[in-house]
Amino acid sequence: MVGTPLRAPQGAPLIELRRCATADELLALAGEFLAAREAEHNLVFGILGTIRRDPDAYGGGTPYLAVALRGGYVAGVAVRTPPWGPVLSELDEPALADAFADDFAMLTDDLAGVLGRKDAAARFAARWSRLTGASGRVVMEQRVHATASAAMPDGASGSGRRYAETDREVVLEGLDAFAAEALPDAPHDTSEPWLERRLSDPDGEILLWEDEGRPVSLAASGTPTPTGIRVGPVYTPLDCRRRGYAEAVTAEVTSRALARGRRFSFLFTDLANPTSNAIYQRIGYRPVCDVDQWAFTR
Repeated sequence: MVGTPLRAPQGAPLIELRRCATADELLALAGEFLAAREAEHNLVFGILGTIRRDPDAYGGGTPYLAVALRGGYVAGVAVRTPPWGPVLSELDEPALADAFADDFAMLTDDLAGVLGRKDAAARFAARWSRLTGASGRVVMEQRVHATASAAMPDGASGSGRRYAETDREVVLEGLDAFAAEALPDAPHDTSEPWLERRLSDPDGEILLWEDEGRPVSLAASGTPTPTGIRVGPVYTPLDCRRRGYAEAVTAEVTSRALARGRRFSFLFTDLANPTSNAIYQRIGYRPVCDVDQWAFTR
């Protein structure tokens, strides 16, 4: 039965790749498959939710939405919103990465990169290199975390408050600084479109931590999954670090999202940054899986 999270039986027919015209069509086909591993697919759900609300939200062209089937069973999903590279779901078998790369090569020879589980992303990158001559490299190793509760830390002075329009320049500066520091080599969003999407997200929120009348850290949540929501980015200016602000604002934005009825909160961390990984685990986040962000160059 199409849509079931169960794996295809032994000896099932070869892979069929089905492109979908809309996010709703993909979710009707593969929603159960994605929801069976909700934390792992929080980014896929977020992308689909955004283009359901606004098909032109990312402004880069027609999204790529595809489902791999084996014997009528969903075995993998790939989504892409140009100009960014594809995001791969959990794949029931490694060969699916090749199938998706082959399908992309029928549409374009230019992808910014790919994000997915380490083995799947590496296999996609190797296939893409053979097909197009592009070279690929891992630009960020990330870890997906999840929590059902958040413990407020002790020691951070100040308090959190919701974004106001007067904070616009401060938030845009913070987002630009975050991208320059955390994502220098990885494909990433620009601050203005990101802010507009977050503000238009009915489930989204931007929280600023303020101390002595000055915003000293920020965090956001939004793009929900069936029962959860994703937190990020989190950014604290260099001169405000090591005072507990990032830990406090993340705990606060997480608690607020859960209080609005979400069962889980998810976030991504950069494995090269042990400080942030420790911060999030102290307030309750636990590791789920690791993914790699690749970038391609010609």
